[in-house]
Amino acid sequence: MARKVRIEYPGAVYHVLSRGDRREEIFRSDRDRYRFLDTLEEACDRAGFRVHSYVLMTNHYHLLLETPEANLVEGMRWLQGTYTIRFNLQNNLVGHVFQGRYKAIPVNSDESEYFRVLSDYIHLNPARARLLDADNPSLSSYPWSSYRAFVSGKPLPLWLVRGRVFGSLGLGGEGASGRRRYRGLMERLVHQLYFGDDGGELDKEWRALRRGWYMGDQTFRDRLEDLADKAVRGKRRSSYDRTGLMRHDDRMAEQWLQKTLIALSTDAESIRALRSSDPLKQAVVWFLRSRSLVTAAWMEDHVGVGHASNVSRAVSAFRNPTDRKRKQLKKKVLQVCKD
Repeated sequence: MARKVRIEYPGAVYHVLSRGDRREEIFRSDRDRYRFLDTLEEACDRAGFRVHSYVLMTNHYHLLLETPEANLVEGMRWLQGTYTIRFNLQNNLVGHVFQGRYKAIPVNSDESEYFRVLSDYIHLNPARARLLDADNPSLSSYPWSSYRAFVSGKPLPLWLVRGRVFGSLGLGGEGASGRRRYRGLMERLVHQLYFGDDGGELDKEWRALRRGWYMGDQTFRDRLEDLADKAVRGKRRSSYDRTGLMRHDDRMAEQWLQKTLIALSTDAESIRALRSSDPLKQAVVWFLRSRSLVTAAWMEDHVGVGHASNVSRAVSAFRNPTDRKRKQLKKKVLQVCKD
């Protein structure tokens, strides 16, 4: 199965999710949960991670995780590998604890709204799973998330921070007033989930975040696509999931196409109208093929190349052109690279 590209950069924020192998338990007892939190604290000390909210469920966990250094992979490898060893020793087991690779969805940390949505989603997991008292549900009754620490007056552990989450809600600081307001907001959401008619609005918001491979706007996505391309440069791209790579490839090909059309003093409509064997069309196809990784289907949509074999013919014709016209066109198109 193709792997997701791990995008790392200093100050990156991720929604991290990992499930048990075959969806089995990763926490068999409270002792396991304490052990995971101890291991998480060690991982944060080693890697410099900051956790903006977390929840431990029976067979999975969620983290809203910040990496001040570009070391998500290294830190997560240590966290999950070390916990696996400790869990197996405690429970007299061998083998995998987690199901494949963890999910790490990049989050645009410049937009505070994403902190609110994700932290709500994470802290409300016990309510969504109906793990609270049905008659008087309260998040404070669930001990295995950061919620209790967020509303408590006790000092937080160094690896856990709530300032950005509180800031996303405009709570005016982390003092008693801010904590009280946060408790009120969250408990109202719990009541809404259990007894209200508009819980569907929350679910709609959460479905959107579960579907995507990132959380952010178009500019953030463009940045991630560039980083994804750099992450796999020189590696076998076929081993990676193309969710982000394909968008990057398409975007780059569109830019090259526009530059090529300008260099050839033509437009896309005119190119599409030409026969597949026309030197002008072949020049465009060859150049796009040599500068991007888009498919023949993309070529058909944007250039009207026809059958996929026409792409190969265009590449062959312009690799070492023998006729004067193609030589001139190749020289003109290659000038695009220098401009």
